[in-house]
Amino acid sequence: MSKTGEMLHLRGNTLHAGDPVALPLTQSSMFHLPGAPDGLPTYGRVDNPTWQHLEHVLAHLEDAPCLTFPSGMGAISAALFATLKSGSHLLIPSDGYYVTRVLADRFLSGLGVSVTERPTTTFTEGGFDGFDVVFVESPSNPGLDMMDLPAIAQAVRDAGGITIADNTTLTPLGQRPLDLGIDVVVASDTKAMGGHSDLLMGHVASRDPQIMERVEEWRRVSGAIPGPHEAWLLHRGLETLDVRLDRMCSSAQVLAERLAEHPAVKHIRYPGLLGDPSHDLAKAQTSRFGFLLSITLESEDKAETFINACSMLRPATSFGGVHSSAERRARWGDDVDPAFIRLSVGCEPVEELWYAIEASLNAL
Repeated sequence: MSKTGEMLHLRGNTLHAGDPVALPLTQSSMFHLPGAPDGLPTYGRVDNPTWQHLEHVLAHLEDAPCLTFPSGMGAISAALFATLKSGSHLLIPSDGYYVTRVLADRFLSGLGVSVTERPTTTFTEGGFDGFDVVFVESPSNPGLDMMDLPAIAQAVRDAGGITIADNTTLTPLGQRPLDLGIDVVVASDTKAMGGHSDLLMGHVASRDPQIMERVEEWRRVSGAIPGPHEAWLLHRGLETLDVRLDRMCSSAQVLAERLAEHPAVKHIRYPGLLGDPSHDLAKAQTSRFGFLLSITLESEDKAETFINACSMLRPATSFGGVHSSAERRARWGDDVDPAFIRLSVGCEPVEELWYAIEASLNAL
């Protein structure tokens, strides 16, 4: 049976007569604790049955112990604070998710962590000697450039460091960094994992028990815990992840091929296109090419007009929801063309979605 097939029945196969099939929501900060509390839920900052079952499901998908956090950045912060200390040297992508760079520059560096940035496409140049933690993101957000994860994981390990990979854009159903040798995976489950744009959540997964022990301690002491309602929502979202991701990635391939031929599109990036710079690496180490693509139009004004006039594109930040969305990433400070658009393909029927996109492009 597949990972997703098993996931749908992880809870069901443990039920007793009369138990609810749907996961109950435990909305409590306190638990009844007569006598010794060993092995029981104790306090809402330490444990909660709803997010513990969610973590059981996520661990099944990642094939590794997993801990959840109240956002993707909460997960990234936990992984970095659990593996870095004053005097450590951190390597991060200069063109990855910008908030990770902000965290490193404004906070980690002030605590004595030395931070180096390299572009995704030349990330291996200079080697990895002297780096305690190497943080990678593949494909990069928003540029969709890829890294050779197995080669980097081995090189960093040989140099005595550990690797952390942000796998938000592809999910464990599209790419499996731990199987490729990466030490720690982080992800924003706010995106495709939840899928309905109604929650914030993140997770950390690793097969290294010492790292996970530190991550759990960081969560417990810092109080960076997920809310039980958000955990319940994410659990519900995971039950449809497979079918949503299949529709989204399949539609993205169709749209990318058509957008590549449209005269209003100056440049397009999608790993599923044969001529894309990321195609060969994506084909080698991912099972899906993803639901994100980018297009660059003639000008900033035309990019804004295209987004705002398209009836099936929500002009919003973030991605991975059932509704297709788009935004100019330059407005957040990414080093991209002002007319660069990140497009997240949702679950709409692909022909209807294409008709709306084409009509908006044709009207420019």
